[in-house]
Amino acid sequence: MNRANDSAAITGASYGDDAPIVALATPLAETALALIRSSGKDVLALLSTVFSRPKQLLTAQGNSVIHGWIVDTKGQRIDETLVSVYRAPRSYTGEDGADISCHGGIATVRSILRVLRGAGFREALPGEFTFRAFMNGKLDLTRAESVMELVSAKTDLAREHAVNRLAGSLKREIHDVKRLLVQVLAGTELLLDYSEDEGGAEDVAGLPDRPLAEEALSRIHALAASYRTEKLYHDGALVVIAGRPNAGKSSLFNMLIKEERSIVTDVPGTTRDWVESFISIQNIPIRLIDTAGLHASSDTVERLGIERSLSLLATANLILYLIDGVVGFTAEDAAFLRDHADRPLIVVWNKADRAPSTMDDSIATSAKTSAGLNALCAAIAAALALPAGATQTKTAGIATERQKACIDAALSSLEEVLSLAGQQKPLDIIAPLLRDAVNALGELTGEVSTADILDVMFSRFCVGK
Repeated sequence: MNRANDSAAITGASYGDDAPIVALATPLAETALALIRSSGKDVLALLSTVFSRPKQLLTAQGNSVIHGWIVDTKGQRIDETLVSVYRAPRSYTGEDGADISCHGGIATVRSILRVLRGAGFREALPGEFTFRAFMNGKLDLTRAESVMELVSAKTDLAREHAVNRLAGSLKREIHDVKRLLVQVLAGTELLLDYSEDEGGAEDVAGLPDRPLAEEALSRIHALAASYRTEKLYHDGALVVIAGRPNAGKSSLFNMLIKEERSIVTDVPGTTRDWVESFISIQNIPIRLIDTAGLHASSDTVERLGIERSLSLLATANLILYLIDGVVGFTAEDAAFLRDHADRPLIVVWNKADRAPSTMDDSIATSAKTSAGLNALCAAIAAALALPAGATQTKTAGIATERQKACIDAALSSLEEVLSLAGQQKPLDIIAPLLRDAVNALGELTGEVSTADILDVMFSRFCVGK
């Protein structure tokens, strides 16, 4: 369905009206300031009924700020505010809107929201402001999704990539690729129309402008390949530290996070449950977990901790397995490595300050002196399959499951197009597949969309966005 017709299809659905909406855009907490957003039909007229300077608000120019008080129905002052006024279409949503900057007390914010609801505003649904921006042509779907990517970015690089998508890098790449395919499709349909005039459409073979289709395929392949890296930079990886008791797991954990979080003693079995922290290694967000020592134990509590550790290992993106350098490589170590040979794993030879490594393909570290820390961090990044500089120079990449599904659909259709063309199959078989590829790219940007897809997508946003 074309976006221009979406409004009619979504009328009556959760996100389909232009009613005046309001939402708190900052955390509900004791802060110096809070921001309350509003947008929709007659939004300024409604706000003027609870504002101490209604005339000034109603006559305010777009992109201007008005000082005044929010008042209740009895004229009692609630809070002193600054109201930023936006006029359609020059606003985030494309509608009239107002952002209310108020003091950040919890009671203050709740009182203002209560007054606004009484004036006729309804509470915004998750992502409804961005939904309206999309519906009013202010954002395409790739830029809309980048809004939430930006909110949830855990590292500077993830933020940078989200900003690039918000600035339109992915939209431009998709449009360029789509333009190539449209040109191929136009040539294909022209040949089909001509052959139908001659009475022999089924005999027309040979894909026109094949080099353009091959270029499009190459660029779609690059976008598909970007997903794993972009997802890793956005979502991060689960890295679990494992090893026998007293191998130095907690000391290594503290060294990596650069603070004393795990208790460290010379008594084996000190860590009886897992401890976690979020860190960044070479711009990769990492959920790092220190686990209980792996060994046979008759202690009920310790045994439960070991079972939890094993369950975490089963879901880890990467395991750091520690060898106690002083004790050396044991039969238990060998058994663990054998049982987890199919998992991404780095062998860490710990306590290298006291016992230099004697194992090939291990990273020698000392949690006591921090020796080997840089080498270990580089090995972690490499083990997560990120080639050096892999995404730093990319201007476009896909980051969501929805985008990946659309790219995969376009890729599958275009690969079949080129395969059939190579077999000299008739163009009336190939043309529908070309249209499928074009439509999949249109769905990625939102030029082709359906109401249920939009509802699901925007419902995952936070309120206020």
